[in-house]
Order: sequence, then C-alpha cells, then structure tokens
Amino acid sequence: MKVKKTLESFNNAINGIIETVRTERNMKIHLIVALVVLIASFFFDITKVEFLILAVTIAMVIAAELVNTAIEAAIDMTTNYYHPLAKIAKNAAAGAVLITAINALLVGYIIFWDKLTTFSFSLINKVKNSQPYTIFIALVIVCIVTIIAKAIFGEGTPLKGGMPSGHSALGFSIATAISLITEEPICILLSFILAFITAQSRVDSEVHSIAEVAVGAVFGILLTLFIFTLFRL
Repeated sequence: MKVKKTLESFNNAINGIIETVRTERNMKIHLIVALVVLIASFFFDITKVEFLILAVTIAMVIAAELVNTAIEAAIDMTTNYYHPLAKIAKNAAAGAVLITAINALLVGYIIFWDKLTTFSFSLINKVKNSQPYTIFIALVIVCIVTIIAKAIFGEGTPLKGGMPSGHSALGFSIATAISLITEEPICILLSFILAFITAQSRVDSEVHSIAEVAVGAVFGILLTLFIFTLFRL
C-alpha cells in the first residue's frame, strides 16, 4: 500500500512538471536554455565541479518556475477578483524566478567565458579562410533542416508557423555568418539587430511564439557555426 502511494506521488509530481512545461512559456524557455548548456558541456573542458554547479543552478531555476506556477494557480483558483495581496504573492514568486535566472547567467558567464573565448579565436581563424560559397551552402542547409524539423514536429507549414521559426533561423544564420567573416563591429551589431527584429516581428504578428523564435535563433547560430567549422576540417 505504501509503495502504491509512493508511486502515485511520484507520478503526480511528473504530471505537475509536464503540465507546467505544456502551459507555461517561460518553462519551455528555461528547458531549452538548459538543454543548450548541457549540450555545450560536452564540447568544452568542463570539470566535475563545474558540471555539478551547472546542474544545481539549472535545477534551482526549474524548481523556482514550478513553485511560481503553483502559487499562480492557487491564487487564481481562490481569487476571482483583484486583490493587492494576490498581486504581491504573484510578483514575489516571479521575483524568485528572476533571481535564480540572474544567478544562472552569472554562473554560466563565469564557467563558460574563458572557454568560449578560446574556442571563438580558434574558430574565427579557421573561418577567415573559408570560401565565399560556404555562406550560401550554410543558408541552404539551414533551410532544409528547418523544413525537416517542422515536418517532424508536425506544426505549421514550411513558410509559416511551427517549431522552429524558419525566419528566425535564417536571420540569425546570416548574422552569424557575417560575424564570422568580418572584423567590423558595427556590421556584426547591425546584422544581429536585424535578425532580432525579424524574430520579434514573427512574435508580434502571432505567427510564432517566443519559444519557437528562440529555438530558431539558437538553431541557426549553432548550425552555421558547425557548417563553417566542418568546411575547414
């Protein structure tokens, strides 16, 4: 009997996590960022201590978002009108999530900055010698893989809607390619600003969610970096 209750409690906890992921946009973003960080850990020289710090930091952010969702649901269930105390409770819970997120950014900066700097210099030296057609090949591959991803997720059409955002992927792919072949900071800055505006326009027009354009941006950046590196091997 005790084993059955324990299993039920465990199952309820999992359902709570799944429901939060399904209904909360911020939780989706947290999980996407966590996935990117964990994948990056395999490509950089991360020590056991650093990995444990990253794992604890990720767990803190996700746990805070779960608690925030629970508080919001409890307040909405018991209060169907504006109440200043309800506002304080919701804002305080959201503040807890913000603190853990800021802490996660600080931890990520401390752990990855030196490693990213070393990696960036070696990558840039390789890319500077790449052929011009590499950019065209990278864009074509990004387009093809984006369409495949949309087909896998079964959402939207190749040109509209769905996961990931094709416009965001292409925009950030172009911005990444520009940043890899030029040393002009203004060109790099403007290219990423244009990519961000493109992604934001897809959210404003309600064609894509923030999660979809965020995944598209990360997707375009990482795939472009991989292609440029691959052509120099």
